[in-house]
Amino acid sequence: MIGDERRPEVGAGEAVDALAAGAYVLDVREQHEWVEGHAPGVTSIPLSELTDRVAEVPTDRPVLVVCHSGMRSARATDALRGIGVDAQNVVGGMLAWRDAGGPVVTGDDAAGPSGA
Repeated sequence: MIGDERRPEVGAGEAVDALAAGAYVLDVREQHEWVEGHAPGVTSIPLSELTDRVAEVPTDRPVLVVCHSGMRSARATDALRGIGVDAQNVVGGMLAWRDAGGPVVTGDDAAGPSGA
């Protein structure tokens, strides 16, 4: 794990492997970004909605948080950790995810903003 005690971080390759092993991954990008390409099987709660939807985030296991490049997910990670969620920021976001060979799908699906 990369990072420090305040904001634990994981590399994109580690996140890709964790998702394949069944980890919970939270994508905090906006819907138009989600539709353009997201990792299959992840949950989408845009950062702009996180405060209102935080009860949807599990508290019984680690949560890997991803955005486009890592900035919004860092803010979301800090906020979630502040309420006791074991959140970890995915360094480099979906840009790094793609570079690490992580799967990406386009379009909307049941885990997206309207069906999370």
